[in-house]
Amino acid sequence: MKRFLCALAAVGLVGVNMLNPGGLGSVQPALAAGEDTGTPWVVAAPGRVEPNGGMIKIGTAIIGRVADVYISLNDEVEANELLLKLDDAEARARLAAAETQADVREKTRDDRKLNKDRKDVRKAEDEVYRAERASTGARIELDYALSGRRNGTVTERTLRNSRRRLEQADERLQKARIKVARAQADPDLPVPTPAEASVSEARAQVAIAEALLDKTRVRAPRNGRVLILRAKSGEMVAPSPMQPLVVIGDMGGLQVTAEVDEADVAKVEVGQKAYVKSISYPGKQFEGKVAKVAPALARPEITQRGARRPTDVEILEVTIDLEGDVPLLPGMRVDAFFLK
Repeated sequence: MKRFLCALAAVGLVGVNMLNPGGLGSVQPALAAGEDTGTPWVVAAPGRVEPNGGMIKIGTAIIGRVADVYISLNDEVEANELLLKLDDAEARARLAAAETQADVREKTRDDRKLNKDRKDVRKAEDEVYRAERASTGARIELDYALSGRRNGTVTERTLRNSRRRLEQADERLQKARIKVARAQADPDLPVPTPAEASVSEARAQVAIAEALLDKTRVRAPRNGRVLILRAKSGEMVAPSPMQPLVVIGDMGGLQVTAEVDEADVAKVEVGQKAYVKSISYPGKQFEGKVAKVAPALARPEITQRGARRPTDVEILEVTIDLEGDVPLLPGMRVDAFFLK
């Protein structure tokens, strides 16, 4: 913190930040001028407001054209809900072709004389394959049920039934996989015949096609509210960590991620009281408590780096849980003050 104030003094910004007073990682003008804020504090640091658990940035894993967007700004979404879908015509065609090939090879396998010692393994592998197909179908059914509830075309009863079918399908799949593992654990199990190997290869192609189809679906990883939505129907999108298509967050509460200078890390601990101030609400302070302290130093994301080597680390990330219903918005930059 001392280095932070010295840097401001060196460029003549003590007392006034000409670019953005009180924000953008600067210390409040009153603080920089040494004025009494009325509340004793031991450390001050720049911070950013976030929803509980942080901002969840969601993107696509593949390049494609957005076919449907099922959400709007400020919508509440639940974990695994379908947010948007890319054009999936090619992926569906590949999956259908792979499934057909797998069925043909399975029929060819069954028409041949097979080793009876592998009967249990074949039966268990067949159960896994069929359970995987059922789980995929139930997942897609639930996707459309959730989007239908949002536009009013699906009832809560239908949605509950879809959820139950997916749960049953996943449970059946888990049991089938355990059965396969047990059957394959026999040390005296003969090697598969060429016909059996051909079926396994075809089913692997089905799994690959299914994974590609699933990548055309962008789902919510957790419950939250849609804070940012950049996807539009018809536009091309590509994987980009820096440009997420959707950002969600738990707006049941707010937190501040503050960047404490390396020299002040010993003065901050979990449970310590703190407050934050924002240029948007002059004269107000919002109370909170330190909820989490990072276990290691890191590069700053809020403040600009000084004249140091690029490999230097210089801040400790500290999370402050704000108390009550505060008017701050996610993304706002604030100044955090840690009390004695």
